[in-house]
Amino acid sequence: MNKAYLKSIDFCSLDYPCSYLPDRQVRMNYRYLENASKELNTQLIQRGWRRFGNYFFHPICNGCNECKSLRIDVENYNFTKSQRKVIKKNRDTKVVVSRPTVNDTRLKIYNDYHLWKSELDGWDYKKITYGNYFENFVEGVNDYGREVLYFVDDKIVGVDLIDILDDGISAIYFYYSPYDRKLSLGTYSLLYQIELAKKLNLKWIYLGYWVDGCKAFEYKPRFKPQEILDGFPDISQTPNWQEFKVLPKSFTTPLEK
Repeated sequence: MNKAYLKSIDFCSLDYPCSYLPDRQVRMNYRYLENASKELNTQLIQRGWRRFGNYFFHPICNGCNECKSLRIDVENYNFTKSQRKVIKKNRDTKVVVSRPTVNDTRLKIYNDYHLWKSELDGWDYKKITYGNYFENFVEGVNDYGREVLYFVDDKIVGVDLIDILDDGISAIYFYYSPYDRKLSLGTYSLLYQIELAKKLNLKWIYLGYWVDGCKAFEYKPRFKPQEILDGFPDISQTPNWQEFKVLPKSFTTPLEK
């Protein structure tokens, strides 16, 4: 077992209202790892964890198992006709991959995006600060964290935070300028991740969580073929990913010891 895993600091949050399902409460399990290796990051993401900064986390909600981890099968992925149209729409969009950083430009796009989503979809809106952004998206990147910048006319219009793991790419967070939404940058960013994974000979795009019936996640099942993981197995257990077609409400997966 990785020594960094043994030295981790574990804690959980108090219950708070769920952003995905009405009348539900969320409790998060956190693991603070200041220098997690790429190997350990890969092992945790394979088991349904997420990473923001130095914090890895997954839900441990009482009586609820609706958050399912998804990953795109890169090896067998073929772009659809509509996705090729999005790629064509972005033929003049410049893409630059670099290490994450924070500045006024990123904060403005991030806050503009969240203000727009609050008006469009009712998201809670609170301006992010330099400190909050640094803690969530710049700290903890080690040798695997990257930001993918999207430029139009030498202006940043989208920022995609990712981890490049041993077997795939973990999609951490993407935000974009609402004034450039006609470019379908949300879709384009995932298509670029798939292309990047193919170039790097990586098998998976880890999409984070999907909740049946949650509008914010409706786009995720459109990128097929996919696999789905039920639950959050311990690092000593083998994660059991299954092909994702139609998810029944009673979906459960026994863990391999």
